[in-house]
Amino acid sequence: MAATILLVEDERKLRELVRSYLERGGFTVLSASSGAEALSLAGSAEPDLVVLDLGLPDVPGETVARELRSRGATPILMLTAKASEDDRIRGLELGADDYVTKPFSIRELLARVKAVLRRAQTVPKEQDGYTFGDVEVNLRSYQVMRGGKAVELSSTEFELLKHFLCHSGETLSRDRLLDEVWGYENFPTTRTVDAHIVRIRQKLEPVPDQPRFFLTVHGVGYKFVG
Repeated sequence: MAATILLVEDERKLRELVRSYLERGGFTVLSASSGAEALSLAGSAEPDLVVLDLGLPDVPGETVARELRSRGATPILMLTAKASEDDRIRGLELGADDYVTKPFSIRELLARVKAVLRRAQTVPKEQDGYTFGDVEVNLRSYQVMRGGKAVELSSTEFELLKHFLCHSGETLSRDRLLDEVWGYENFPTTRTVDAHIVRIRQKLEPVPDQPRFFLTVHGVGYKFVG
């Protein structure tokens, strides 16, 4: 069954162009030109992925991203004219799963859309559940509980967590994580891995500044010890 993508873009010509190519790629596409319309459609249609322009005319894209993330783990691919590294990191910290700057090639956008969907839909053949500390992770239902309370993770945060659990005790370099979790080797910066690790520690570590489970291996990357 074709994945449903919610495309949120206020520039009509760009919206129609991207929609056309996504539909040619086999996706079902819903489109919105404003933040309010996007939030309404997201609530009623439950898309598999949201492609979100940050420069919207009514509700800031950042606000839309936060609201979408508060509702669940629907993957978000951000589109923006801001190209600095700090802007990319800020977008990821808002809960985006990937980030594309304008102008972009349609081929690159399609590749990233497919990569995000692939990460969100892949479930490993290892055991279905893991427990460490007071955290319980169900890989089949994509649920994380800590102390009996649900923890909200973005789809990329969950995929990163899953990758660590399935490679427990193994030191994973940033480049390897980018390749195996994000789905391609040449992501603009390995700092995106660091930003996601910080968020996972804040949500799952007893003392985030003194990690017990998600350890830094200096000069190499990270290691999960559970």
